[in-house]
Amino acid sequence: MTKSKEPTIIKKYANRRLYNTGTSTYVTLEDLAEMVKGEEDFVVFDAKSGDEITRSVLTQIIFEQENKGTNLLPIAFLRQLIRFYGDSMQNLVPSYLEFSIDSLTREQQKLRDHMSQAFGNTAFEAMQEQVRRNTEMFERAMRMFMPFSGTGPQEAPKPAERPAEPTDIDRLKLQMEEMQKRLDAIAQSKG
Repeated sequence: MTKSKEPTIIKKYANRRLYNTGTSTYVTLEDLAEMVKGEEDFVVFDAKSGDEITRSVLTQIIFEQENKGTNLLPIAFLRQLIRFYGDSMQNLVPSYLEFSIDSLTREQQKLRDHMSQAFGNTAFEAMQEQVRRNTEMFERAMRMFMPFSGTGPQEAPKPAERPAEPTDIDRLKLQMEEMQKRLDAIAQSKG
């Protein structure tokens, strides 16, 4: 399948069959997963209604991959993601996740090099550094969405000024710290 500038149109029929209009063939979710891995862009439409259903088909591909035992999404992440639905942070989450995954994609070769060069702590240090950078980027993004004071974006409150109740950012930081502790424990058990 060749890459093109326009996304390939995939039609999903009532019998759940997927039809690739670019190759005039029926395809499977596995075929679509391979197209994604090959960076071939596609859009999925319901053949009867004409509604775009790309998001639900991509989600279905992830679901299929997770069911095969290729667990990429940690349970804690999935639970937190579900908690964001209907939350005041819901509108910010897609941008943050997209920004984070773009950053990880750009840095993946460096990460792979670090991991292949070292066993034990160095690989985990590279992951920790990426997590730290993602956290910093998220905090900067959050500051942009805070109400403006007279001179510009409001600065994050100092630790002594933080509200008594934990914020969503505080909970994310706590989760990151817990992840760090787990990574450290894994590194020590392998070392």
